[in-house]
Amino acid sequence: MSFHVEFSKRGAGGLEQDVATLSSPDRGVSAEVWPGLGCNCLRWRVGELNLLYASPEWESNPVPTRSGIPVLFPFPNRIRDGRFTWEGREYQLPINGPGGKHAIHGFACRKPWRVLSSEGRDDSASITAAFQGSIDAPESLAFWPSDYSITLTIELRANSLALIARIENPDTKLLPWGLGYHPYFAVPFTSKGIVNEIQISSPAAALWELRDSIPSGQCVPVDAEHDLRSARRFGDLKLDNVYTGLGVHSSAYRIGVVEQPGVGHVEIGADPKFRELVAFNPPHRNAICLEPYTCTTDAINLQARGIEAGWQALEPGEVQNLTVRIQFSANCD
Repeated sequence: MSFHVEFSKRGAGGLEQDVATLSSPDRGVSAEVWPGLGCNCLRWRVGELNLLYASPEWESNPVPTRSGIPVLFPFPNRIRDGRFTWEGREYQLPINGPGGKHAIHGFACRKPWRVLSSEGRDDSASITAAFQGSIDAPESLAFWPSDYSITLTIELRANSLALIARIENPDTKLLPWGLGYHPYFAVPFTSKGIVNEIQISSPAAALWELRDSIPSGQCVPVDAEHDLRSARRFGDLKLDNVYTGLGVHSSAYRIGVVEQPGVGHVEIGADPKFRELVAFNPPHRNAICLEPYTCTTDAINLQARGIEAGWQALEPGEVQNLTVRIQFSANCD
């Protein structure tokens, strides 16, 4: 088989971790998945290109939300003050956001996942892992209205990486949820690239107005500073914004593009449930994050105010399937 999956032991944060490497030596591609650290796809290589950013401190301090592709579930980004009300009951989440103000990024990204299967095939390799609140983070059930389950397949092909999620409600109560991915794309893809010349684009035409990183409830047209509909130089941008209105009128759509001139580009595509995009450049500016979300920040509280924010709920036993695919294309000039 051209593609295969190998497991090895690696150290991170003083603990030994199982690491799955999906690869095809013939095609020169590989992806590295860490099930024990949030099922994070930490690295993705195509030829000589490193397409994902991994912190140089990963082995000593593996913060799962600052490298690779963190999985944000059952809510992405922040919930204001960590508080919300659901079906008449008030909930208080642990406060773990920057500045000690809000809850952020759900439960799944910081916990070990269970590997269910892995497979190498002629045209692809994949690993499937699961995370369920009652099994993998029973302490979280005190903070969430019901049990929750996500099964994620990470699939590597010659020029693409897919994240195929199955969300399921294993409880007898309604499950509120949102899903997001937080990919850190390396800037640049190669050491020969110029950081500030990287090009960023997205078709999003609207933004959520933010106050203290939380949407006010108002959506506004993108202004000149934040308009990504035409490619923009990374060096001209300072981003920490929530874009909206994506995917509404199509069965699949483009979230955004990161391009290194003269080398190639990655294009993020998604199912239409991913209607939001968070665009963020970390302060170190060695990465750009174009993050597909099914809902906006603090969606559970916005929805309670009657504002359509993309927040979802599953009936007992109900399932939702969603796919994000990241495609690399080499420059043909």
